[in-house]
Amino acid sequence: MPDLVSPAVRAIQKEAEENPDLFWTKEAEKLHWFRRWNRVLESSIPDFRWFPGGLTNLSYNCLDRHVQEGWGGHAALIAENELGQRRVYTYFQLLTEVKKVAAALRGIGVKRGDRVAVYMPTMPEAIISMLAATRIGAVHIVVFAGFGSGALSDRVRMSGAEVLLTADATWRRGRPTPLWNIVRAALAEPSSPVRKVVVLQRLAETPQLERGRDITWQEFLDSGRGHSTDFEQMEANEPAFILPTSGTTAKPKLVVHVHGGYQVWIRSAGEWVFGEKQSDIWWSTSDIGWIVGHSYIVYAPLLFGSTTVAFEGALDHPGPETFYRIVEENGVSGIFTSPTAVRLLMRYGTEHARRFNLETVQRVFSAGEVLNPPAWAWMQKEVFGDRIPVVDHMWQTETGGPIFGNPYGICLLPIKPGSACLPLPGISFEIRNPDGSRAGPTEKGIVVITRPFPGLTPTIWGDHERYKNEYWGNMPGVFFTGDSGYLDEDGYVWFSGRADEIIKVADHRIGVIEVESAFLRHPAVAEAGVTTHPDKLRGSVIVAFVTLKAGREPSEQIRSELRETVRKEFGPLAVIEEINFVTMLPKTRSGKIMRRVLKAIVLNQEPGDVSTIESQESVEEVRQAWQQIQSQLKSQHPESDQS
Repeated sequence: MPDLVSPAVRAIQKEAEENPDLFWTKEAEKLHWFRRWNRVLESSIPDFRWFPGGLTNLSYNCLDRHVQEGWGGHAALIAENELGQRRVYTYFQLLTEVKKVAAALRGIGVKRGDRVAVYMPTMPEAIISMLAATRIGAVHIVVFAGFGSGALSDRVRMSGAEVLLTADATWRRGRPTPLWNIVRAALAEPSSPVRKVVVLQRLAETPQLERGRDITWQEFLDSGRGHSTDFEQMEANEPAFILPTSGTTAKPKLVVHVHGGYQVWIRSAGEWVFGEKQSDIWWSTSDIGWIVGHSYIVYAPLLFGSTTVAFEGALDHPGPETFYRIVEENGVSGIFTSPTAVRLLMRYGTEHARRFNLETVQRVFSAGEVLNPPAWAWMQKEVFGDRIPVVDHMWQTETGGPIFGNPYGICLLPIKPGSACLPLPGISFEIRNPDGSRAGPTEKGIVVITRPFPGLTPTIWGDHERYKNEYWGNMPGVFFTGDSGYLDEDGYVWFSGRADEIIKVADHRIGVIEVESAFLRHPAVAEAGVTTHPDKLRGSVIVAFVTLKAGREPSEQIRSELRETVRKEFGPLAVIEEINFVTMLPKTRSGKIMRRVLKAIVLNQEPGDVSTIESQESVEEVRQAWQQIQSQLKSQHPESDQS
C-alpha cells in the first residue's frame, strides 16, 4: 500500500521524535528570548516545565519585535462589526495603544502576576487589553461577552481577578446587548474579589457607576500618565493567561497557558498546519472568549507579523452575504472557521458566495468539532470550486493549538473528509481501550497523549490536584484528552466525539459524529445532534434532533427518508428510536453541540451547568420536542413501556 505521507512530513516528524531537545530548540529560536533557557524540558509526569530559566514575553514577540525590525507600518489588526464600523491598526499603532493600556493597568495598581478579567466582545480594546496584560506580566482571563452574570461571577471569583475591564454593550444581529447590568449583578455577589471596574461606553446612555470602584475608559487611560509602558521579562513558565474550558461535559476548568511553551507551540503549529506567513491577511471567525480566539485571532497571527481580522457579530447578519463580503473587502488569504459556521452558511446555499470575489483565499481550516463530509464537500466544491483545500484539524483548550491536522504548511496530504489527518510533529499519542490497554488497528478507543509538548497546559488555576487527577489520573502516565477515535490503515486519525458519547448498540460501538454525519448526507438537513436512549433488548437506541435547511419543512416523508439514509450508512445496527425536528440545537457559544444536554433531556434528568450555552431557548425547544414525541407514542401504544 503506498504511503500517503510525503517525505518532507516524515522527515520533520522523525526529527521531533529522535532528538526532541534539538528540535524544540530550533523552534524556540524563531522567537525572541531575553535570556536563553537552562534546558529544553524538565519533566516528572504529571509535572513538567518547558524552557525553564528562559526569559521572554508573549506580547513583546507579537509587537515590539516587529516594530524594531521595520514592520511598524504594516497592518496588524482589522476590526469590523455588524454596524459596518471598521478600524485598522498598524503594528506601530497597535503597540502604541497597548503601551497606553499597560501604563493604565499599572496606574490602577495591577502588578506582575495579578489577574485581569476582560468581559468584552471581539473588539480592538479587548485585544489591546489582552496584549497589555501579558506585556506587564499580569494574567488575563477573558470571559465570553455572551455569558450571563452567574457565569461571569464564577469565573472572576475562581481566578481571583481584582480588576475587570468591560464594555457597556455588544451587538448581535443588529441589536445592542447590554453588558453593564450583567456586570453589576455579577459583582453584587459578596464573594467577588473585584476592586476596580473599567467601563468602555458604546451606548448613548451613560452607565451608572459605583463611586470608588468604577471608572470610564478615558479615566482609566488617564490614570496611566507617568507610569511605565515597558514590558516585563517573564520566565518561560510564568502564566500568560487563564481560560475556562467550554463546559460541554462538566463545570468549566480554568486552564493555564504560559509565556514560553505556549508561544512556541502556536507559532510552530501555525506554520505547520495553517502555513501562516507575514504576508497573510488572516481571518479566524471565532470569538476572543475561546482558545481559538486567543491563539489564532490574537497571538499567533501577530507572532508571524501578519494581518489579523477580528469581527464582532453574527456571520449571517445583516444577511448571509456578510461572511463573503468581509473576505472580498479585506483580501483575506486564510480562513479559520468552525463546522457550525460552515453548516450555517450551507443553509443559505451558494448564491451569496457567487456574488463575491473570493480569489484571494488560499486555504480554509475548520475545527471545534469534526467537519462532517457533507459540510466539507459543500465548502470545498460548491463554494470554492475545488480551487483551494478545506482542511480539518483537532485541538482543545488544554492544548493551546492544533495537535492533529493536515500539515498544509509543510506539504498538503490527501484530504479524507471527516479525518483530522496526522499527529503534528512532537505529538506522541496512543489510542487506548477504557481499561488502559492499547486498542487494536482501526479499533475505536480513547485518545491519550503519551508525552508533554510545549503547548500542553501544565495545570488548572488554583487546583493542581484536580489537574493531576482529571488529566493524568484516568490512565496513569498519559494525558487523557477525553476524546474517542481510531486510526485507519493509512495512519489518519478519525475522531468520534467525546469518550462518553460513544453509542453502544448490541455490543457494537458507533461514534455520535459518525451518525450525525450520516444525517447530514440528506439534502434537507442543516444540523443534527445525536444521543441514545436505553433499550431492554439492544442496550441502546439512537435519538436524533435535526435542524432542516431554510425552506424545508418537517414531515413524515423526511423522517422516513432520514431513517433510510442512516440505515444505508450503518445497516440494521443503527436503530433510531426517534427523530425530532427543532429549529436550533443546544450549543456552546463556541459552536459545539452540547450532547450531554440532549442526553439529559432524553433521560428526563437535569442538564447541569449550562452557563456556556448559546441559547437557553434551545434547551426548552428540545425538551418540548422530546415530550411531544413521547406523548404521541404513549397515546398510540398506551400499554407499551417507554423506559
